[in-house]
Amino acid sequence: MIKIWGRKTSSNVQVVLWAAAELGIGYDRIDAGLSYGVVDTPAYLVENPNGTVPMIQDGDDTPLWESSAILRYLANAYGNELMWPADPAARAQVDKWMEWAKVNVVLNFTTPIFLRVVRTPPSKQDPVAIKAALQNLNKYLDIAEARLGEFSYLAGRDFTMADIQFGHILYRYYTMEIERADHPNLQRYYKGLCKRPAYREYSMVSYEELRAKD
Repeated sequence: MIKIWGRKTSSNVQVVLWAAAELGIGYDRIDAGLSYGVVDTPAYLVENPNGTVPMIQDGDDTPLWESSAILRYLANAYGNELMWPADPAARAQVDKWMEWAKVNVVLNFTTPIFLRVVRTPPSKQDPVAIKAALQNLNKYLDIAEARLGEFSYLAGRDFTMADIQFGHILYRYYTMEIERADHPNLQRYYKGLCKRPAYREYSMVSYEELRAKD
């Protein structure tokens, strides 16, 4: 049985939980991070000196941290041919879009936008910085928009691990108080994700406990 440490309101934990659900992996989850603590205990820091979530342990294996590494581990250990192809060339195409999503979309959304809008008190927010960050993010969402005009999913015609890495932040993107560019293909794609039971359970999670107040 896999153990997963992390709170449900962490987007990095959400992506792992969504992946586990889509792959049909059973697990035990331990609340950790922010008000739940755990991550600052000596026992936890021995395994993850960063003091971050998520962290997983599969049976007696050495614990693993960093959400992207965890996703790839789950895909390699438990994935199916559609979500994580066995053929190296086909898998590389999925992995390419998975890495693109993490580096260009997730990282350009979470700190520059989500942190500045939700986790910063209104009186301390910087509208100019937020607008610039949205303009930068839109460059990459434009790429996704064009791609999703050709294919149903990010890596092609099938739902893959790339969609989990890319799609998990879209609930926050579409429900935040921000100005969004017109991306009809992306919006259609997001509505399709919202029909997936695992997405609704693990990605469409309220982030109100993270909202900063003046």
